[in-house]
Amino acid sequence: MKVAVMGGGPAGLMAAEAAIAMGARVDLYDAMASVGRKFLLAGKGGLNLTHSEPFEKFILRYGSRQGQIQSLLAEFGPDALRKWARELGVETFIGTSGRVFPTDLKSAPLLRAWLRRLRQHGLAIHVRHRWDGWNETGALRFATPKGDRLVSADAVVLALGGGSWSRFGSDGAWVPLLAGRGVSIEPLKPANCGFDVDWSPHLRGRYAGHPVKPVVVAGITPEGIEFRQQGEFVVTETGIEGGVIYAISAWIRDEIGKTGTALLRLDLAPDRDASRLISDLSRPRGSRSMASHLQRRVGISGVKAGLLREYVPKKDFADPVLLGTAIKSLPVRLVAPRPLEEAISTAGGVPFEVLDGQLMIRILPGVFCAGEMLDWEAPTGGYLLTACFASGHAAGVGAARWLQSARDST
Repeated sequence: MKVAVMGGGPAGLMAAEAAIAMGARVDLYDAMASVGRKFLLAGKGGLNLTHSEPFEKFILRYGSRQGQIQSLLAEFGPDALRKWARELGVETFIGTSGRVFPTDLKSAPLLRAWLRRLRQHGLAIHVRHRWDGWNETGALRFATPKGDRLVSADAVVLALGGGSWSRFGSDGAWVPLLAGRGVSIEPLKPANCGFDVDWSPHLRGRYAGHPVKPVVVAGITPEGIEFRQQGEFVVTETGIEGGVIYAISAWIRDEIGKTGTALLRLDLAPDRDASRLISDLSRPRGSRSMASHLQRRVGISGVKAGLLREYVPKKDFADPVLLGTAIKSLPVRLVAPRPLEEAISTAGGVPFEVLDGQLMIRILPGVFCAGEMLDWEAPTGGYLLTACFASGHAAGVGAARWLQSARDST
């Protein structure tokens, strides 16, 4: 049984491992000069493998796709992922936010140990092999530095990533290849991304790169339900980005798609209620400047003060009620998501509706899909990696079982 896996990220490597464990012979192909490049990038600031929150809350992070992702996580979820890392000699710990990290916070030792074990178990890795579809006889076609190459396989797992960070291999080049075979594809869209805001030249020039924290961002869903999310973001030259924005990026992106803009309201003083804020602002400021008054009485300075100046009319600064209301609910209008190439991840891709329960494309028997090329999305915090590992595991198991079934029926 020969399985060809396309893509050397977490989903592809996990698919290879799962298929090998079931007796398949696996060759893995990657367009880059080495595998796991985006995985290594994810570990630059500390590899967030998964999250420790209760499963019933964890699964909600996958939005409209939680039903499909739940079945994948039932077989290889957060606890299984931590156990798997431990078996590779990498212990993990739970941070104060509930996120799970390797004890050394690094991705490189984990990847090295994983690749060593995979090679010991027989995985053959072929780098600088860019998959270019199938030829007329059904052989896999690759572009390599030595010219085109044809490869035959009994089953195929596609784990080619989404469309962000193309320099690490996820460039979405597989979309026309599958569409050309009649597979329905949802357009790739940026997820966990920043958004453009029409800043004034002053705010852009003075505060680009400054973090806004702590802050609560609020908005209204299409159903009329208000949501509030606390965290932090960074003012950029083009708009805003950062953890609290990534957490609601799907809503922001879709709202902009429907109406042209998305309105967020910022609570710049989440630790004070409105009545206390207004009371503090009402105290006489004497000869102090308004900037000093804001900083001394309510702790508003720097970029937060800059945001107030950006949106609050000058005359309203003299009215504690109007100013306090603005601090607790400052309207910021977002006008566009940043380009797909800049996004941490992507939405869109191969919809679950064209796959069977083993992640096989129904109209392409023996071809399985995994990872970010599937149509799902989740916020950062370990949710992305967990689902990539889980879908890779499911696709690898599915490919091996499909081959066993085909062999048993002959």
